[in-house]
Amino acid sequence: MGGALSAPSRPPLTLGTAGHIDHGKTALIESLTGVNTDRLPEERSRGISIELGYARLELPSGRALSVVDVPGHERFVRTMVAGATGVDLFLMVVAADDGVMPQTREHAAVLAGLDVTAGVVAVTKADLAGPEPAAAQARELLHGLDVVAVSVRTGAGLDALRGALDRVAGRLPGRAGQEDDPSAVRLHVDRAFTIRGAGTVVTGTLWSGAVGRGDEVVVLPSERRARVRSVEVHGEGTDRAAAGQRVALNLAGIEVGEVARGDVVAGPGAGLHPAWIVDVALDLGDARHELAAGGRVHVHHGTRESPARAAPLGGRFFQLRLERPLVAAAGDRLVVRRVAPPDTLGGGTVLDPHPRRHGPSRDALARLERLARGEPESPAPEPRPVPRTRPAGPAPLTPAARELEHRLRESGHEPPTVLELGDAAAHLPALRAAGKAVRAGRDLHYHPDVLDGLRERVVALGERHGSVTIAQLRDDLGTTRRYAQALLEYFDAQRVTRRDGDAHVLRRRGR
Repeated sequence: MGGALSAPSRPPLTLGTAGHIDHGKTALIESLTGVNTDRLPEERSRGISIELGYARLELPSGRALSVVDVPGHERFVRTMVAGATGVDLFLMVVAADDGVMPQTREHAAVLAGLDVTAGVVAVTKADLAGPEPAAAQARELLHGLDVVAVSVRTGAGLDALRGALDRVAGRLPGRAGQEDDPSAVRLHVDRAFTIRGAGTVVTGTLWSGAVGRGDEVVVLPSERRARVRSVEVHGEGTDRAAAGQRVALNLAGIEVGEVARGDVVAGPGAGLHPAWIVDVALDLGDARHELAAGGRVHVHHGTRESPARAAPLGGRFFQLRLERPLVAAAGDRLVVRRVAPPDTLGGGTVLDPHPRRHGPSRDALARLERLARGEPESPAPEPRPVPRTRPAGPAPLTPAARELEHRLRESGHEPPTVLELGDAAAHLPALRAAGKAVRAGRDLHYHPDVLDGLRERVVALGERHGSVTIAQLRDDLGTTRRYAQALLEYFDAQRVTRRDGDAHVLRRRGR
């Protein structure tokens, strides 16, 4: 991984393909770049793309684009979304003999959800059928884009397509503002593998920042530290890669089994943390009625996918409660898809990557409107100190224990059970010893900050009604009877309340 690339004179950009299976995306990229992006034997034997492919495309102006070639089969839409999340412009491929097909439309919906609006349409197989009917359908689906008829077999239209891509690329600003900032490094991993004699290599599109040989990085959500041994861009070594480029990083200090697609390589000062809950603004179009009452969805962010429950907060605002953590920042785009039958519902913007669990309210709606307008958040009050019940100076928490603490904090008043935590439950004793988790019931643990807030809610209910019932607390929190009962029994034990029949009465101070 030697040599060096000269610094690009124009901001680097990544081009993503899109389109229905068998419409000729991979063959077109090979004609434009000389690279067959189907690298797997199974892909070549079956004649379909299964994984993401990569190439370098030189344009007439001398500019080079990083190309991500995505599969077109409906079974691999998740892979397509992983590839599309880092692109700056797209090449939508529509076959002249087929026209717009179902995956053409879904890929267009994914791109719209990610707010990738710049692109060019290539009508392929123009030697097999007249291109105009397919071009007309493409113009109806994707308004205002250049449409170029091409034939891979004869070479017709390829130069015109290169020129159209060059014009669109020339209008894009790239990822200006963070391309030279090492602390802003963020690379969403789409491949992780081992090279003999080199060790662990990860690839992805560099979303922001600049990364170079010798830099210290952190792999999220595991929080494992690593050092960049070397950097490549399209197989050529470089001292430093800039935002918008396809990058391969050779990492020292981490095994290949400790990093995978969906992870994020970030600068230690990037300020990124795993999130189990995010507040978002979604544009669902005609699908908005499907989530009017909430429901389960698949959330795609970066190269990671997570099942989630979408909790409506009013209008276009939702809280996504995730089953796998995302590494998100405010302003990031994401895509939501229906669980069954699978289909893209729409996309949106992350407004708050680390909210507390909450439901709809006038204050929450006003806050989200402010965030959506880009207004700065008012500083949060300092958290109240958590009283220690054990001697000071417990052993430092491991990264996995800190991730569990973060998960308990973000899960709010509905924490996962010990069974749901799985292997992560092994870190609960360390959290309890550090005052970062409190057992409340046989199989439930809460973050102490969450319990502080819940204590105030229970006291307020008791003062308002004279006592608190399970049903009242359940309705006030918008939760289930199971959680409300566990909380009231805990506060009885803590002498905040005492049970009186079916009600729980506030105890007088000192009694």
